[in-house]
Amino acid sequence: MQRGFYTIMSAQFFSSLADNALFVAAVELLRTGGAPEWQRAALVPMFAFFYVVLAPLVGAFADRYPKGKVMLVSNAIKVIGCLAMLFGSHPLLAYAIVGLGAAAYSPAKYGILTELLPPSQLVKANGWIEGLTIGSIILGVLLGGILIGPKISAMLLGFDIPGFESGIDTPPEAAIASMIFVYIIAAAFNLRIPHTGVAMQPIPDAKHLFPEFWDCNRRLWRDKLGQISLATTTLFWGVAGNLRYIVLAWAAAALAYDTATASKLVGVVAIGTAIGAVFASMKSSLDRATNVIPLGIGMGLTVILMIFISDVKIAIPFLILLGALGGYLVVPMNALLQHRGHMLMGAGRSIAVQNFNEQACILGLGAFYALLTGLGMSAFGAITMFGLVVAITMFFIRRWHESNKLHHKAELDRLLAIARSDKH
Repeated sequence: MQRGFYTIMSAQFFSSLADNALFVAAVELLRTGGAPEWQRAALVPMFAFFYVVLAPLVGAFADRYPKGKVMLVSNAIKVIGCLAMLFGSHPLLAYAIVGLGAAAYSPAKYGILTELLPPSQLVKANGWIEGLTIGSIILGVLLGGILIGPKISAMLLGFDIPGFESGIDTPPEAAIASMIFVYIIAAAFNLRIPHTGVAMQPIPDAKHLFPEFWDCNRRLWRDKLGQISLATTTLFWGVAGNLRYIVLAWAAAALAYDTATASKLVGVVAIGTAIGAVFASMKSSLDRATNVIPLGIGMGLTVILMIFISDVKIAIPFLILLGALGGYLVVPMNALLQHRGHMLMGAGRSIAVQNFNEQACILGLGAFYALLTGLGMSAFGAITMFGLVVAITMFFIRRWHESNKLHHKAELDRLLAIARSDKH
């Protein structure tokens, strides 16, 4: 791997670390403020909101400027979201601003991989960056739990600057303030990301921007490999994005855990995902990526089985298995999607299309879960419904791919031949 790849990985690690620690702190901020459970569940879809609304713009923005600079600006937006959360804005609104920064960050983060690396290294690079991202999720949720815990929060709240009143008076507020410094570390790495030398593409005017985005979206959904990889990764991230809160809710209901303790179990799921992601990066390849589709059905059914577990000794290996299924599923499918997107359009635009679909799924599934809890359904009932939707949807994606193999064999063989040749 080129040196610039490791700089990108470092920037991504610290930015994602802060995102996930901030999520735990925001959940606790709402809980201690007496907010209903549906608002805590709504944090996930609120984070996804700007991914969906601004998808046409952020992809073009990522292709217009050097991607290291785009990532730097994105981290600055996340800091603004933290400050808003600290100083009066409703946590849901402030977390949406952080999501705006993440929405701008993602096309640059993934798009630069296709500019910096040859296709033969995309699966390996995705394995590394997804593994590192999962590592940052593990450490991020653990960090968030530690920062809102009584010992560390007391130390943070005891730190005063003479003559300055910060207005930070609670453990979750202290944790949120700490994340600003982590985003600054990520920004320092952003400044060192190399320019890849790829020509910048102008941002179309407004009357062309949205039609162009929908044209890119349509091209990926019509591509016989792109449509399956996009559908699979869309569903995976819809599940993974909401699983952070679902595990917190399940741990509270099944194990009577508070937010700080339950956050450790979110990290356990992420450990399993990292294991699955790294294993997939060693064993899978672009031309065999679709072989992992059945794992998606298993992932949905495994989510349902959570409701029968009430012993943490059983829960830990179970959650590792759940994460590993997802990790092994997403890495080859994500690499295949990047490959097809890069072949069909600019890197930033293809990632923006991917983000639009994936975050729309996060928003939709998150709103579905929040609605169920808002209507009074128990955590166990909501988790069961969530898992059923995932398993059934993945079943139909598998049938879709089988239909493609039956009716569009020549086109699939041609696209797979391109993937095989790009391995070299």
